[in-house]
Amino acid sequence: MRTVMLFPEFTVHHHEGHNSYLGKHALTGTRLPRMPNCLTKLTTVLLSHRLKALFIFIISFVFLASGRFYWRTEEDAEGQLYSLPTQSRFGHFLSSLPCPTASGTPLSPGDVFFVETSERTSPSYLFTCSVESAARTHPGTRVVVLMKGLANGNASLPNHWGFSLLNCFPNVEIRPLDLTELFSGTPLAEWYLQAQQRQEPYFLPVLSDACRITIMWKFGGIYLDTDFIVLKNLKNLTNALGMQSQDVLNGAFLSFKPKHEFIELCMKDFVENYNGWVWGHQGPYLLTRVFKKWCSISRIQKSMSCKGVNALATEAFYPICWEDWKKLFEEISSLELHRLLNNTYAVHTWNKLSHGTRLEITSQAFLAQLYSQFCPATYDIMKKASEEQSKPAA
Repeated sequence: MRTVMLFPEFTVHHHEGHNSYLGKHALTGTRLPRMPNCLTKLTTVLLSHRLKALFIFIISFVFLASGRFYWRTEEDAEGQLYSLPTQSRFGHFLSSLPCPTASGTPLSPGDVFFVETSERTSPSYLFTCSVESAARTHPGTRVVVLMKGLANGNASLPNHWGFSLLNCFPNVEIRPLDLTELFSGTPLAEWYLQAQQRQEPYFLPVLSDACRITIMWKFGGIYLDTDFIVLKNLKNLTNALGMQSQDVLNGAFLSFKPKHEFIELCMKDFVENYNGWVWGHQGPYLLTRVFKKWCSISRIQKSMSCKGVNALATEAFYPICWEDWKKLFEEISSLELHRLLNNTYAVHTWNKLSHGTRLEITSQAFLAQLYSQFCPATYDIMKKASEEQSKPAA
């Protein structure tokens, strides 16, 4: 019998300094651009064309309300659809997980980072698989998981099977994310203080975009979104990011040395050209426009490098383009899967699009095979959960 599960979501859409947690690193601040003066314009119109302005006002209000409703609904849905079993339910099974043992290998410079910018502290299957796969492919590297929901003074982690699973990996550290401290000493410090009082429809994704470039600037290392499944060690990739499609870069994977000039330019562009009302403006499109300026080009060619920064071909991290995300849930032969992923370091699963999709975890689906091979501990938990769900009610 095949077991069927909902493909989970844990939004990131991934540091701690080697001597202290998110220590302060001074950086010249830049001015924060003013918000669009749409309210001022609206007031002027109201005075001259009351009826017409009233209509515009109603449309604007509906747009703002729908934006807030969209994100609120999504957050509520995440809590309902993707709530996972607590540790107590699977406590008897955790002891038999196939966890690697400590090898005594010293941690090397350049941590791997994951970031959770929402308040959620219940890791999903995909979140756990992402961290597990990174930990397994980087046994000598510290894998740091920063979670905003832990930054409330709690000394211990919540009682959840996901944390228990990840704690069996000696190179995984789960830490609170202090955003004020993270952005301190950077051009994003003033932006963050003011951004908390705005009502923007894409604030959480924008906040994630801000975190990743700040982490790369302050600490360097490797950043990954929590909807990646890592296939290979990434330590040989330096000052690199991936192309998600023709002429578009994506920051779901970043690997840079600390204080790199390219990342500094990204932080400055983040503030100087800020627009939180356009999806991707502070993320993929920011990286794309900065890279084009960096290289003095109008188009980005496949797998190119200039001035020490490398844009990797799509197959390196985005072998399945976002338009074809449903292929992740289609069956594929092991031979074809190996051929497709021959030049791939990690697979981005486009969680924003794919969450809630039914996954037959014991099938030959593309994603099911990735779970089985690269995060076997998470995979075993998923199978166990499916078996219990399929049992007839007593």
